[in-house]
Amino acid sequence: MPKVLITGMSGTGKSSVVRRLGERGHRAVDTDYGDWSHRVDDEWIWREDAIAGLLDEEGSVFVAGCMSNQVRFYPRFDHVVLLSAPAEVMLARIEARTGNPYGKSPGERQAILDDLAEIEPLLRQSASLEIDTRAPLDEVVRRLERLM
Repeated sequence: MPKVLITGMSGTGKSSVVRRLGERGHRAVDTDYGDWSHRVDDEWIWREDAIAGLLDEEGSVFVAGCMSNQVRFYPRFDHVVLLSAPAEVMLARIEARTGNPYGKSPGERQAILDDLAEIEPLLRQSASLEIDTRAPLDEVVRRLERLM
């Protein structure tokens, strides 16, 4: 049963995608919420015991997140999917979203742009698939469902 990591920068649509996958009956976990992540030395990282437990469970699962320690789990995923979008699209989505306050301040917006330049290329190198999320949400979800 496939385990799929959905990763990408803030504003690329990870939460929307994982929510829609859940609505369509898939097991889908957004690690930005709940007890999946915690702050260590001013950095949000996955709770490795929690993620390991999740991946040990039987059945397929979509896991969404972008944490510095996710690379430790890449061997446990069948697919690592990078969601991407141009900076202007990401920033417009972040400005409009209501469920997550991150990215509203000028400093956070600059951090997002810095991460886009520094971190997204690293994610792209390790991804097995990249999906441009300017496509309609249901099309993005269908592409992910084909991995199951």
